Amino acid sequence: MRPALLALALCFALPLTLAAQESEKPKTRSAKEIIDAAPASAWRTPDPANTLYMELEGGRVVIELAPGFAPEHVANIKTMAKGGFWDGLNIYRSQDNFVVQFGDPDGDDETKRKAFPAGTKEKLPAEFTRNADGVAFHRLPDVDGWAPEVGFADGFPAARDPKSGKLWMTHCYGMLGAGRGNPPDSSIGAELYVVIGQAPRALDRQLTAVGRVIKGMDLLSAVPRGPEPMGFFEDPGKRVPIKAIRLASDVPEAERTSIQLLRTDSAAFQEATEARRNRVDDFYSIPAGHIDLCLVPLPTRDPGAKAAAKP
Repeated sequence: MRPALLALALCFALPLTLAAQESEKPKTRSAKEIIDAAPASAWRTPDPANTLYMELEGGRVVIELAPGFAPEHVANIKTMAKGGFWDGLNIYRSQDNFVVQFGDPDGDDETKRKAFPAGTKEKLPAEFTRNADGVAFHRLPDVDGWAPEVGFADGFPAARDPKSGKLWMTHCYGMLGAGRGNPPDSSIGAELYVVIGQAPRALDRQLTAVGRVIKGMDLLSAVPRGPEPMGFFEDPGKRVPIKAIRLASDVPEAERTSIQLLRTDSAAFQEATEARRNRVDDFYSIPAGHIDLCLVPLPTRDPGAKAAAKP
């Protein structure tokens, strides 16, 4: 074959070869596609007996409590919620890139503080960690700078130390913790905070983590920031009123928030996490091959909306 004809033949063959190579590439699904296709068995409904509704002027914040990590604090919080302790109190602190904190701003003044409901315990042990034995822990393969191992336990982001046999919840965005003074056992769950900024993982094992926000973080992160240095509102007029904090189980079923969470032990959750770890699409040309624990989102859905959408 003459050189000119050979070159012409190669020109026609090259697009066909490239097309064949493109068709042979494995098709990958995005994390959203994986989550949208997750079966019903991959989803769970939070236990109403361990779910708090925080009612603000702007809407409802939904919080899932973690009795497996902090059983005594959670029990006390539930007692206070049933007794209406936070009703009429406020968010009195909003520190940029850190936390919002709520409860009784006069809690340290015995002459002014709001009385605790009957049954509230005024002394609790520190519950910074729990024993890891017998707890299903779904580990991420990624290296973490704050703990030997990280992953998920009871559906919450957590860390584990095999040497000490301890497990603890991590300070990721949306985590709910119990404020305390200098003594480790000085919290009872009356003063609570939610992480609204970069995950302050240095606080892991320094405070008792009691749960995390599963809906309504936009309401908390939008609270105007308080003054330096720590964001406490000295002016009562700038505090954000709390209408009520109630257990979902004490709210009529018709008034409950319809929400489900993707099970962190499901194949769909693991596949979606892997898709984020090695994201490749028209924008992400270089897979990271790594993901930070606190950047693994917890997918939620409204099963009621999905049912309503069916013809």
